[in-house]
Amino acid sequence: MSSGLARIALASYRLAGITLYPLSSPYLAYRAMKGKEDSSRRLERLGYASLARPRGPLVWVHAASVGETMAVMPLIRELRRREIHILLTTGTMTSAALVQARLGDEVMHQYVPLDVKFPIKRFIAYWKPDACITAESEIWPTTVVELARRRIPQIRVNARISDRSFTRWSNHNNIAETLFEKLALVVAQSDLDAERFRDLGAWPVIVSGNLKTDTDPPPCDEVTLARYRKEIGARKTWAAISTFDGEEKAASAVHRALKPKNGQLTIIVPRHPDRADEVEEMLKGEGLNVARRSRNDEITAAVDVFLGDTIGEMGLYLRLTEIAFVGKSLTNEGGQNPLEPAMLGSAVLTGPNIQNFRDSYHHLVRKGGARVVKDIEMLAKAVHYLMINDLARRKMVDAGHEAMEEMRGALGKTVKALEPYINPLTVSARLQPKTVAAAVR
Repeated sequence: MSSGLARIALASYRLAGITLYPLSSPYLAYRAMKGKEDSSRRLERLGYASLARPRGPLVWVHAASVGETMAVMPLIRELRRREIHILLTTGTMTSAALVQARLGDEVMHQYVPLDVKFPIKRFIAYWKPDACITAESEIWPTTVVELARRRIPQIRVNARISDRSFTRWSNHNNIAETLFEKLALVVAQSDLDAERFRDLGAWPVIVSGNLKTDTDPPPCDEVTLARYRKEIGARKTWAAISTFDGEEKAASAVHRALKPKNGQLTIIVPRHPDRADEVEEMLKGEGLNVARRSRNDEITAAVDVFLGDTIGEMGLYLRLTEIAFVGKSLTNEGGQNPLEPAMLGSAVLTGPNIQNFRDSYHHLVRKGGARVVKDIEMLAKAVHYLMINDLARRKMVDAGHEAMEEMRGALGKTVKALEPYINPLTVSARLQPKTVAAAVR
């Protein structure tokens, strides 16, 4: 595709957004009815602010969902230490709840506006960010173009690009170059990610490692943890976390195969808790007794599966086991983050489809902290082996900790790369009077 056709394609995307804009409100209302939007804050998605813009330097940080939000928290705290105001946008209600629970008043949270001309222009005109830092693999064309028009630096941190996304962008290389060249800086997770961003037109690109290695382990309520540990008692446990459709059935098959040998408790944590009803129905259909966290069910000796169907409690579920299978890797593709179970002392198991977390798994597998299983039978054998072999399990747990220590340091490298952009803002922030501007409507 020529550069002229690329400009036409981007103009057509922009025009389509403008044409469909009158349908935005009904669309958001429908999503709110389905529980996918916060009905009280729908206007934020149209670029209308619900908070006052403070005086002084402000950095817009965008993290699409929970994983990205967790990754940028240490960076946000570093920026706040420098007295720079942070506007944090996310795209899901789950991530918004996480921001409130973990960051509270440290940041101003808004839902990210739709990638349409009018909401984006309204959003940028009101907040006037001095820089935009994005922790996401997606590129939103209208947002990129509008920020570039105002010469607001766009920086991508913890950046990665999946095999599928790279192939898609490579097939439209002129469009990719038109957009990626507008990024002021890319801080990539790995050498492969960096090479891909450069191939698509981004410059400069540096490698930092994964910011998630520098995050704190997910917390949990100690009273709740003590209660469940008491209820579980001496039973062996294993967990299947961040599971997608088909993987809960695989976990059920593993449980039924191992129950006569081990009498274990299986913990299943679906990636999307709104699937819990269908997961429970499937498990009961397999003849299993289920306790659900959302119902505050007791884990009695008769319970086969503890279904973790709540948001923000992964720290609880992982502290109840030392064996964790990480989903979206056996019956789905891409994988999910293995770093949290490694941090919290679990031997990590995964299916073979881990393209999105290739670098993290490479380190864990190389050190011996993770193992790849190709099918349900192999998963069952691995879980059984780790349950009955304390020494092997502890060696994997210790190896996971060692791998995590080796991977740390991404935060320092990221902050160093950002210094040309944030140091002037730090000076300006410290010269600002500590007052807040009135909201502009």
